[in-house]
Amino acid sequence: MKIISRFLSPLNLLPVVFNISLLFSVATYAQGNLLVTPKRVVFEGTNRSEELNLANIGKDSATYVISFIQIRMKDDGTFERITEPDSAQFFADKNLRVFPRTVTLAPNEAQTVKLQVTKSDSLTSGEYRSHLYFRAIPKETPLGEVANNKDTSISVKLVPIFGISIPAIIRVGMPNVTTSFSNIAFTIDSNATPLIKLTINRSGNISVYGDILVDHISAQGKVSRVGVAKGLSVYTPNRQRNFSLQLNTSGVNYRAGKLRITYADQTSKANKLAEIEVELQEKNAVANNIN
Repeated sequence: MKIISRFLSPLNLLPVVFNISLLFSVATYAQGNLLVTPKRVVFEGTNRSEELNLANIGKDSATYVISFIQIRMKDDGTFERITEPDSAQFFADKNLRVFPRTVTLAPNEAQTVKLQVTKSDSLTSGEYRSHLYFRAIPKETPLGEVANNKDTSISVKLVPIFGISIPAIIRVGMPNVTTSFSNIAFTIDSNATPLIKLTINRSGNISVYGDILVDHISAQGKVSRVGVAKGLSVYTPNRQRNFSLQLNTSGVNYRAGKLRITYADQTSKANKLAEIEVELQEKNAVANNIN
């Protein structure tokens, strides 16, 4: 007799199942054969509804179930699933409606899903966040195929279930947030690889989200972009996020000049959430805040 186990999701196998990708420069989030656009939704002001586009880029038809989950961001930027909010954290799912909840897509087919805010008048000032979870439903083996299999061995078959999540945020009242850098550390390892480490600090009533841009400024004033990390967030109620970035090495003298590190809003690069300069010296690096 051959026993095929129930399908097991990676959610049941790993304690941390979500990650933040730094590879996407457009508002599209992809995993497996599913593309989701945009990769985050924020409701504020009079905005009460948004549309999400789901696209199947695989070679087979696929069915996706849409639900809400709650997650906690750790100081290192990783996520873990939770059921109860942390202190000063508020969930948004009770005030969000998504339809349809199940989507079946043929290869290269796309469909729009609508997300709508409900009963927002009852919400007090602050930020509310839940995450939309798109879970692929695996195709089960037809019963006839199992019955005709004469293999009498016992085995377990693990079928991964792909799923991705995007944040859905409701903001009520006037936003108030301050962002800064601290704990700046610049090093060059034994392989001559330059690395910048820092802490992003957040205070206020909303999350922050943007791109980290690192420029090297030579002693002669030449500016070279040496590092980019897209889509970094610090979610409420977190006060900080630790981050490190490997820098480009081509044609840059990291033993002279300085580094300018900018945390820029993705909607407008001119909107600098935080900025700092690091003076490069032969033996150490000194950080100076830019006012």
